[in-house]
Parts: sequence; structure tokens; C-alpha cells
Amino acid sequence: MYKVIIVDDEAVVRVGLKNTINWNEHGFELIGDYANGREAWEAVEQHKPDLVISDISMPFMDGLELAGLISTQFPYIKIIILTGFDEFEYAQQAIRLKVSDFILKPITANEIRALLDRVKKEMDEETKHREDLGRLKSQLNQSLPLLKERFLERLVAVGLNLEEINERFSYFGIPAPLPLHVVLIVDIDDFGDRELHSYEHDVEFLRFAAFDIFKETLEREGVMLFRTREERMVAIISGQDDESLLYEQVYSLAEQVRHHIEKYLKFTVTIGIGRACAHLEQLPESYKSALSVLDYRFLLGKNRVLSILDMEGKPSIPLPPQLDWDRKLASAVKRGSAQEAFQLIEDGVAELKSSLAPIEACFLQMQKVVLSLMNSIQELVAHDPEASFDRQMRLMDVYGLKTLDEVEIWLKDVVRSVMSTIADNRSHLTNMQIHRAVEYIETNYANDKMSLQDICRHVLMSTSYFSLVFKQHTGETYIEFLTGVRIARAKELLHNTTMKFYEIAEQVGYKDPNYFSILFKKHTGITPKDFREKQLKESGN
Repeated sequence: MYKVIIVDDEAVVRVGLKNTINWNEHGFELIGDYANGREAWEAVEQHKPDLVISDISMPFMDGLELAGLISTQFPYIKIIILTGFDEFEYAQQAIRLKVSDFILKPITANEIRALLDRVKKEMDEETKHREDLGRLKSQLNQSLPLLKERFLERLVAVGLNLEEINERFSYFGIPAPLPLHVVLIVDIDDFGDRELHSYEHDVEFLRFAAFDIFKETLEREGVMLFRTREERMVAIISGQDDESLLYEQVYSLAEQVRHHIEKYLKFTVTIGIGRACAHLEQLPESYKSALSVLDYRFLLGKNRVLSILDMEGKPSIPLPPQLDWDRKLASAVKRGSAQEAFQLIEDGVAELKSSLAPIEACFLQMQKVVLSLMNSIQELVAHDPEASFDRQMRLMDVYGLKTLDEVEIWLKDVVRSVMSTIADNRSHLTNMQIHRAVEYIETNYANDKMSLQDICRHVLMSTSYFSLVFKQHTGETYIEFLTGVRIARAKELLHNTTMKFYEIAEQVGYKDPNYFSILFKKHTGITPKDFREKQLKESGN
């Protein structure tokens, strides 16, 4: 039987609800009725009913305030609000307070009965849900594989003491492995040709298929398998008391996994084999060494089985001081020499590969290259800050690449893009300079002393380069363009003023009126005098 209280400041409503409803028949025990929210809250704190039926508008504490207190401190108590206010705002507040129902008055006894039956059914289902220990146990069993994976990940990544290890092994039903132990990590390189076309569910399927092959190949006595949160596949292989035999076994199993995934799934993985350890508490050392050897994929390429023993036996060669290819590459890019830039990239990558330098040193070189290219973009593509920023952000993609071979391809692609941008920017800059030159000519044409040198100083260009690009952009030489501007202005003055011919000549930049007349006739076919008379006749008509 569920306990219920009624809260309403109208006595007639409370009496009506108490006397017209057979509460027990509907599975409820009415334990009290109250005239305001304050009294009701005290009863809730004392009796903790299962259901509260309350009006909204009441003195001292309204129904929504009461519902707020109940939902905060006793969220399991169901609340039904009765109100005569058909306001959307009230309904919104009720929803936020997780009120079970929001009923508009007046409400009939039959409607109350139906409401109680529905609420009781919901409460019965919730009670059954909470008390179904069998269901809870089933859920726990379903969660065990994931819990086991998280335990094994913690075992190798963080480390546990022997007592906790034994306790967890017993809980998960894992047989205690015999020494020695080695951690093997499988990391998917990429998904091959499907990389660009795979949706998220396709990727999950491919990862599942890879783990299935991983399990089929390695699942045997003395091997514990799991996946990490970074989507790597990890095996703890134990049982050999001879270290060399253990490494031989692990390498063979790793090669099988690599081969089968490539053959059947058509993509590749890189596998790292860590250092052997004698005790389970030392597994983090093996795990970290396996992770560190995976880093050598950056130097050696994908689709490999790499052992810490092999890499420890190869001393790295310090990067030579003359490897300043970041500066040389930026210089080649600025000059637009693609062939030189590509050769520098190839030589730089080859130098890094042969040095077997630590991954940190390789990324330091990459950072220097990225910064140099960023500076080149900043210097040469200043007119479009947004595009410049986008290109700079693209340079950050290097940190997502997994091998130096990918870095080489990516760098060449970036250099092509940057060179194209710089070429476009030079063209834009030249256009701006010619535009400024035209404005300068059209503003200063009356200056008879204006020279080519004056204009070139104004637009910051050499006279030879200016003469070349000015003709390309305008179709005329500087002198032809200047003469055209002056003659056009002379025509306006001849037509619109009564100025003397020698005055007009001086106004458009010619000290010698005779020279002006010769030039004018050459460009228009008639003398200034004939031009004015012709304009006057046409105006008179």
C-alpha cells in the first residue's frame, strides 16, 4: 500500500477527495491532508509519503515551491499538481521539477480514480525494477567483460599490488599466469582505401573484425587480451621461463596477427613488443616499453612488428647541426623553387630516418619546419588574414601523421599549396601597385615634371619591373597612358570652358602649347581649335 497526502487550501476540495475516493481500493493509504505547502512539507519530512497531490496556489508556500523541495531532497516521491491556472509557464516549471502529472481543475472523481490507477501501475513497475535482483545480476554479468578490460588496462598502465591482482583474478575467473610476462600492443595504422569512405559504424565494424582476428590468433592458456580506451589491442603473454623462447613465441604470434589482418581485412597494423618481466606488478614497465617501440613507426613506416630488443640494440645518431632544412625550405618556398623545395624535403626525411633519432627530436624538426612555413605565409600573404590563418591551421595536421613517409607526402602537398598561394598573392600585390600607379597618374597628370621614377618610388617598384607589368595590366606604356589621361582632360576643358589653348596645355601638364597641339591632333585627328569649334556646333544643334 502506497502512502499519499493531499495539499489544497480549499477545504471543500480536500473533503471531497477524502470522502469520494476509496483510496485503499486503488492501492493507496491517505495519511493526511493539509491546507498549505508549509504544513505539507513538514508532513513529507516526517512521513515520507510515496505520492503528493497538491494545488499550486496556496498561502505560505505554493505547490511549485513544495514540489521543488520534494524533488531536491526526496526525488523518489511522486508529485501530481492540480491547478485552475491554464498557464504554459506553470507547466514548464512542473516539467523542470519532474512533476509526474499536471492536471487542470475541475477534475471529476472518475478522473482522479483513473489517475491513481495509472500512478500505482507506474510505481509498481518501478518497485519491481528496483527489486529484481536477477535482472541486476544479469546486468552485472553483461558488464563483466568491460569491467575485466578496464581492470587489465589498469594492471598494465598503472600497476597494482599483488594482493589486489590476486583478488581481481579470482573475481574475474582469470587463472594465475606463470612467469615470464610480455606485453604486446597492436595499433591500427589506418583503414587503407576505406579510410576516406568509412562512416563511424563501418570503422567500429572494422575494429571489431580486427579484434576478432587478434583473439582467434592469441586466445590460449597464458594469454590475457583486452582493448584500451585508445582503441589499441593488448595481449599479456605469459608462461615461458626462458626469455629468448618467450620473445620468439611472442614475435611469431605478432607476425601472424599482422599478416592475417592485412590479408583478410585489407588494412595494416603496427605491433610493439615490450620488455619481459618476471612479476605481474612489473607489467607497466613492459607496457610502456611496448608503447615506446610503437613510436618507431614514425621512422620505420607502417605494417611492422617492432620489438624493444631490436630498437634498444640500435644506437641513434645525433642529428647533425647542418640539418637546418627548415630555413632552407622556407627560403626555397619564398623564391618559388618547387624542385629545390621537394629535394630538401626528401633529403631531410631521409636524414631523420637514417639517424634513428628519438621521436621527440623528429617532432622538434617538424615543429621548426612548420614554424618556418607559418612565417613565410605570414610575411607573404598578409592581405588575407583569414585565409592565412586557415593555411596555418592546416600546417598543424603534421601532428596527426604516423610515419615520416606520410610527413614527406604531406610536406610536399603543403609546399605546393603555399607556393600557389604566394604566387596568387604576388599577383594580387602587383594589381594593387598598378592600381595605385593609375590613381597617382590620374591625380598628378598636370605636373609636367612627373616622371617614371616618381611613380615607381610611389608604388615601391623598380622601373624595369614596373614598365613590364604596367603594359601587361593596362595594354599601354606609362607614357601612352599618361598622354591618354592628359588628352582626355584637355577635351573636357575645351568643351566646358573658354580657357585659352596655352592655358589648357599648362593645365594638363604641357608647358609648350605647340607640342600640346601636335599631340592633341595626333590622338584625336584634329587640332584643339577645330575640336572646340566642332563641340560648339554640335551644342548649338
